[in-house]
Amino acid sequence: MLLLAFDTATPAVTVALHDTERQLTLAACDRIDARRHGELLLPAIDEVLRTAGVPKEQLGAIAVGAGPGPYTGLRVGLATAAALGHALGIPVHGVCTLDGIAQAARTAGLLGPFVAATDARRKEVYWARYDAQGLRVDGPRVDRPADIADEVRGLAAVGAGALLYPEVFAAPAPGLPEYQSAAALADFAARELAAGRALPEPVPLYLRRPDAEVPKNYKTVLPA
Repeated sequence: MLLLAFDTATPAVTVALHDTERQLTLAACDRIDARRHGELLLPAIDEVLRTAGVPKEQLGAIAVGAGPGPYTGLRVGLATAAALGHALGIPVHGVCTLDGIAQAARTAGLLGPFVAATDARRKEVYWARYDAQGLRVDGPRVDRPADIADEVRGLAAVGAGALLYPEVFAAPAPGLPEYQSAAALADFAARELAAGRALPEPVPLYLRRPDAEVPKNYKTVLPA
């Protein structure tokens, strides 16, 4: 089966096409730009499909990063996945963004219990903890780094969130991923499906209210 994967929950706009039978990434595109998710995603999908020489009608499923992540960027990926899945009549699976980062870290050689963390802004991080086999055992959660210092002390760390707060998280080893990789996300999703484990619905993991809110107690400007 050909699995199209993408994620917009971090500053990375990342897309990959994965052959689940051969366990092989056929093409991938990764761009880092936290402000242009909506502008970059569809061209990146088109580039990946053209590079692999695969028409969209041959896709068998979609895996999309469900966060946690900032509201606007996260919605770009999920809305695109829902639209493509509906148009093509194929299933759409959600994948925790932190699980994709953890998969990339394991592929890069990270061993033992560790944490994956991304920047949640507001001086907070989205994070999850993984055991020695790389299975998520806690999270995803959103916290101030100082509030979880005791929970993550002594654990290896990966992700941009860990790099932002070196006083709390262990410094990631060279070669470990900073942002999401759709190739790793696709690999994780394919392995879960092959093992008969259902992936979550493609619904957003916000974990908190959006930054932009409707103002309260605003004054009307219409004449009485």
